[in-house]
Amino acid sequence: MNGTLYKKEWKSNGVLLIIFIAVLTMYAAMIVSMFDPELGDSLKQMAASMPEVFAAFGMADVGQTLLEFVTGYLYGILLTAFPAVYIIILSNRLVARYVDNGSMVYLLSGPQKRSQIIRTQLIFQVTSLLVMLLYVIALIIITAQFMFPGELEIPGFLRVNAGLFGLWIMFGGICFLCSSLWNESKTAIGISSAIVIYTLLVQMIAQVGEKFEFLKYATPITLFNAKGLADNTAEAWITCAVMYGVGIVCYIVATQVFQKKNLPI
Repeated sequence: MNGTLYKKEWKSNGVLLIIFIAVLTMYAAMIVSMFDPELGDSLKQMAASMPEVFAAFGMADVGQTLLEFVTGYLYGILLTAFPAVYIIILSNRLVARYVDNGSMVYLLSGPQKRSQIIRTQLIFQVTSLLVMLLYVIALIIITAQFMFPGELEIPGFLRVNAGLFGLWIMFGGICFLCSSLWNESKTAIGISSAIVIYTLLVQMIAQVGEKFEFLKYATPITLFNAKGLADNTAEAWITCAVMYGVGIVCYIVATQVFQKKNLPI
């Protein structure tokens, strides 16, 4: 990869990453601090009063343990939707915007090959997502240990995050591919946003009730089985591997597309 470009992307997009990390910090710390096993019945009564709303956000059954509570309230929608927005914005910044404003031609006027440029952008995206994930993991573990020592099942929690990263990689691959396919920034970000918003909305509708349960087969987010990963089931690991596979394939296709596409001058 190109080390100079990689460092430049950290300087250009570091603030964006910090903003999203700050938002996740607020929500994650708040959710963990709300845990109280004695409030389990109260939460169930609240969920019963608004079943569709709680179900749509994946919080119909948050369980009794801290791991179940965190998984239900954070991994149902918050740690899916917010990072997805970050991925959409970042993917557009890394490829399509460079092509749209003519900066990509300038980058390629030097000795760097197209493959070197696109791989650098790919590596930066994956690295930034990994930084976000590691921060979230550390934040939740430290907060949980400080407020509820010994309550969080660490192995199960780490398995859930392995699946979460697979979901992010899948979103990242899809959005990066869109950014590589289209030359206009508005087109790339529009299609990426449409795909991600569709998957999120369909997932929320599919969780509302049995009437719409069949829609879970129409969204790839269903592949992220947080409860199954926490319980270490084989099925959850298989769907997790599928998410990683889809993301990796999309990244590979994106690099090939970019190397062969005609760039506007």
